Amino acid sequence: MRASAFLYPWDVRGDAAAPGRVAGLGVQQVTLASAYHSTRAVTPRHPHRRIVTAEYAAVLYPPSARRWAGRDLRPHEAGAWAPGDAFGDAAAALTDAGLDVHSWVVLAHNSRLGAEHPDTSVVNAYGDRYPWAPCIARPEVADLLSDLAVEAAVRPGALGTELESCGWYGLAHLHAHDKIAGFAAGDAEQYLMSVCFCAVCREGYAAYGDGVGPEEVRAVLEGRGTPDAAADVRRRTMAWRGRVARAFQERVVAAVRAAAPSGFRILLHADPQAHRTGANTGVDPAHIAKVADGVVVPCAAGPEGMLEPFARAGAGVIAANFPVVSGMGGSPGTLADDAARASALGATELRLYHAGLACDEDLATVREALRAI
Repeated sequence: MRASAFLYPWDVRGDAAAPGRVAGLGVQQVTLASAYHSTRAVTPRHPHRRIVTAEYAAVLYPPSARRWAGRDLRPHEAGAWAPGDAFGDAAAALTDAGLDVHSWVVLAHNSRLGAEHPDTSVVNAYGDRYPWAPCIARPEVADLLSDLAVEAAVRPGALGTELESCGWYGLAHLHAHDKIAGFAAGDAEQYLMSVCFCAVCREGYAAYGDGVGPEEVRAVLEGRGTPDAAADVRRRTMAWRGRVARAFQERVVAAVRAAAPSGFRILLHADPQAHRTGANTGVDPAHIAKVADGVVVPCAAGPEGMLEPFARAGAGVIAANFPVVSGMGGSPGTLADDAARASALGATELRLYHAGLACDEDLATVREALRAI
């Protein structure tokens, strides 16, 4: 079973031993970030540092001056954490070690965009803006993210791409110093708190969602109305949101495919429940099987229920994504068993999150698991 490990360019750049260490795990591919959101990350084996603070969402290569000239909405170059062509340098080193490199592109997750251009953000039913969550229904946002996807995906040295957050974003996954754990949000509450009511979406609901308004969402969240109200609101809002998501995914994938060489593979980080929001955006499996070359599916809670819908839809590549960092809740010790379960449920590949963040003990465990597989 083909396996790929996620990496950041700063895991490789400046560490001559990194490419060989990753290749020695037994993976055939690296999924390397080329456009990424703000984060704080550890580099436990780097010879010159231990903590990388990426202060804002940025591209990890020099963006095209021609592509972005005169545009208000445009990607930012990284600061001191990944200056210059960090992606290109890391990709070349990994390729020299015998690894395939695919780009890893984060789209609808950008706190700096929301801070600098508040009107681009998702607005919940209470009027609160989510500056980390661009609203993909807004034409200017779709234009930005489509062009970003093309530029960040089709990088020199990349044989394919994996598009994260290629769809709706919302409440979860997450903002700096999150303090919302006291709000006991289940799946229904997460969805309702992620429904956007910006001006564009309000018009969309009127046209495609029976005119649902924020007051109806608030009533469900506050326990008012009938027991079936949450399902009814979800159905009515999804008429618009589903249409927007499908059109956005078609547009982004088509744009990347048009710019990519023959054989370039396009996967989406995806959840089989179309109403879900976040990094693994909810999709219609039957639809996405006709659009992309495959999907990367989160399996942190187990592969059951996550992979079968894509297998039934004939989604092509179905990569089961397992966290392998013990300190972040991953279970590298169960990877061989997890992979066997995933394969039985339709997985064709593995994704390992994240080889740069894992400690030495975790990497040793992963190495043994991949040998067993």
